[in-house]
Amino acid sequence: MARAINWFEIPVSDIYRAARFYGTILAAEMAVHEFMGKRRALLPFNEGVGGSLVQGAGYVPNKDGALLYLNGGEDLDVVLRRVELAGGRVLQPKISIGEYGFIALFIDTEGNRVGLHSRG
Repeated sequence: MARAINWFEIPVSDIYRAARFYGTILAAEMAVHEFMGKRRALLPFNEGVGGSLVQGAGYVPNKDGALLYLNGGEDLDVVLRRVELAGGRVLQPKISIGEYGFIALFIDTEGNRVGLHSRG
């Protein structure tokens, strides 16, 4: 097995609000599309594991479910400053995890608990 995760989906209640939030914090364009009967917005990625925001039946935002960590770029502080401006809430500020880099946690506009990770 090359990697443990191949694709992920973040459930949302309002795809347009969520796309604005993630687009703002990740400094990326987040276009909404209809696919397989659901509204989706792809999160930015060039290669490797990708994911999307999804609104539809069976997709319920949750702060107690699985925790995934998005790529926070070179400095998590840059992304974390955008979280509250975009309508989210920082749960755990940037902390060191030793040789593995840094992590932080936030609650998005939909109520999901999501992590950020950076190597530097």
